[in-house]
Amino acid sequence: MKILLEELHARGHNLTVIKASTNWYIPEKSTLYTSITVDTDKSIEDFLRVYIQETIRTQREGASFLTFLKLTKDFLSMITMAHSLWVEKITHIIENKNMVKSLIDSQYDLVLTDPSTGSGVLLAKYLKLPLVLNVRWITSGDGHFILAPSPLSYIPVLGSGLTDKMTFLQRVKNLLFYGITLFQQKFLLGPIYDVFCEKYFEGGCDIISLLQDADIWLFRSNFVFDFPRPTMPNVIYIGGFQCKEAQPLPSDLEEFVQSAGEHGVIIMSLGTLVNALPRDIADAIASVFAKMPQKVIWRHKGERPLTLGNNTRIVDWMSQKDLLGHPQVKVFVAHGGTNGLQEAIYHGVPVLGIPLLFDQYDNLLRLQERGAGKIIQLADVNGHSFEQGIKEVLHQDSYRQNMQRLSRLHRDQPLAPMDQAIFWVEYVMRHKGAAHLRTEAYKMPWYSYYNFDVLLFMLTAVTLLLLSPFAVIRFLCCRRKTDKGDRRQMTKTKQN
Repeated sequence: MKILLEELHARGHNLTVIKASTNWYIPEKSTLYTSITVDTDKSIEDFLRVYIQETIRTQREGASFLTFLKLTKDFLSMITMAHSLWVEKITHIIENKNMVKSLIDSQYDLVLTDPSTGSGVLLAKYLKLPLVLNVRWITSGDGHFILAPSPLSYIPVLGSGLTDKMTFLQRVKNLLFYGITLFQQKFLLGPIYDVFCEKYFEGGCDIISLLQDADIWLFRSNFVFDFPRPTMPNVIYIGGFQCKEAQPLPSDLEEFVQSAGEHGVIIMSLGTLVNALPRDIADAIASVFAKMPQKVIWRHKGERPLTLGNNTRIVDWMSQKDLLGHPQVKVFVAHGGTNGLQEAIYHGVPVLGIPLLFDQYDNLLRLQERGAGKIIQLADVNGHSFEQGIKEVLHQDSYRQNMQRLSRLHRDQPLAPMDQAIFWVEYVMRHKGAAHLRTEAYKMPWYSYYNFDVLLFMLTAVTLLLLSPFAVIRFLCCRRKTDKGDRRQMTKTKQN
């Protein structure tokens, strides 16, 4: 989100960011924006850390049905708590009459929010402002599923670990995962938002309808990365919008990179949420790196691995975009976050992926399916598997060639993704929304959307049409029998 704010600020827009007092990542003071802080004593990040560590521990037990059930239960419990906190925060805003008056008096042009939480969506509805979504995931899964036709026969559900080419059994699995998504929204998350809607909006509402009513969806993906699928006119694909050409490295880091010579450099980062891998896995990875001729730059904040080699530099933070754009970098060892993979595509660096949680496996699968990356499950990571994987991605030319092909496709666009994003944000400002790009289909009842009422009418009409000759024949036959009976009765009467 910060990257979008930087560009909007550079183009002269005035920005206000609403943040929780416990937020780890959003500074209260910034030259980009004015901040409004919502006081809260609960931090989502705190129990998110606990969930991540528990997920890593559970995954190491290996794949099994019981492991799947535990991970699913923990995930559903975690997101239910998270959404309850987000609704609590937006309630604090609405209950603060001075804050609401200030927000109304400021006469904002629109609300820009990430709909993985519903807070910004609810605020836009309350303030009656146009809504632009910076989106990949919504409150329950992939945003496409509530917006565009999404046939489960070839569109994989988040968490299913499937591609767009499914066997019969895989389609069964995909349907079951979709059922989990529906259960999550209908029985866990939806009711949390329904309580808020019933209290503050006349006639009530539901979070899915509010999402469907958004003016523009700035979708952080594209069809170089994602599988092709139906979409809608108000969905603007901005995958890789944060990518830029690499800047020069600090002199000491440049010297280290250049010292690798013809062997090149491997970089490794598992994102900001995971400080460190379990000690034995970190030691196994470090021992593999130590044996390799390449130099290694590893973002690692846990205990220093005991088997660390002289060719490996441990850092708390690294300029990932600038390193990925350096010609010496040969492989990116990553957890599979969307931003990192989009940057790897932009710079054409193949990926060895170790997915940990959320959408990471599904993201990496899209690269593996295109021959630009390889996945090692966390439960399978050891010295042998990691060495085999890193050497395969390093030495098989197909990985780099396929990733560079994706890079060329990504860059070959009529308008840069960031320019598209800013254009459509300003478009909504100029026109006070973009209602003409929204489908009204979501306002239809489900039986009308799928034409069940029409099918029932036609089936009834055809049935009546087919049965009418039989009814006429039966009527005539019955009448004939009645006439014969009457004649017989009259004959008997005469005889008497």
